[in-house]
Amino acid sequence: MSQIFDESGTVHPVTVISAGPVTVTQLKTDESDGYNAVQVGFGTRNEKNISKAVRGHLKGLGNFRFLREFPMAKAEKGATEMKVGDKFDVSAFKEGDLVQVSGISKGKGFQGVVKRHGFHGGPRSHGQKHSEHEAGSIGGGLRTGPRKGMRMAGRLGGDRVTVKNLKVIQIDAEKNELCISGAIPGRRGTLVEITTIK
Repeated sequence: MSQIFDESGTVHPVTVISAGPVTVTQLKTDESDGYNAVQVGFGTRNEKNISKAVRGHLKGLGNFRFLREFPMAKAEKGATEMKVGDKFDVSAFKEGDLVQVSGISKGKGFQGVVKRHGFHGGPRSHGQKHSEHEAGSIGGGLRTGPRKGMRMAGRLGGDRVTVKNLKVIQIDAEKNELCISGAIPGRRGTLVEITTIK
């Protein structure tokens, strides 16, 4: 994350994202695959770390680290003009665009109910001690156990998260970098999907 000052002197907290170029590696159609989609590749990796099947699939296109597929309607603008080998970069966006960013959030390991669910914990009064992070009752009575969906301690993070209505503040076409307002899910190096909100 960083911060950017605009012409009026207002500071904007931003996340700097390396965005592309991505290359079209396959076009799926109703006739051949039963649905319409575009598959794109991003990043690079050593050829020896790619399986022979994927190497054959990507022959002549490059050794991509990531392959992702996006559904596409036939009527969608530019769907028919696209072909394998086409590249897309930050020029697909412009400053001021509203976007949504999806990615895998940071994994935080096994956490208690206070951090995981926001419980306030137990009191420190009336003879109690060391109860700040206790969950409290989990529902006894005549039931055979806690009710389904009871919020308890467990693994936190590592989920797919989508943040909407973020603004593109700045574009660096030379470095293929986007500066997007606010924070986005994931650690440094996480692959994210950026979609323009129509």
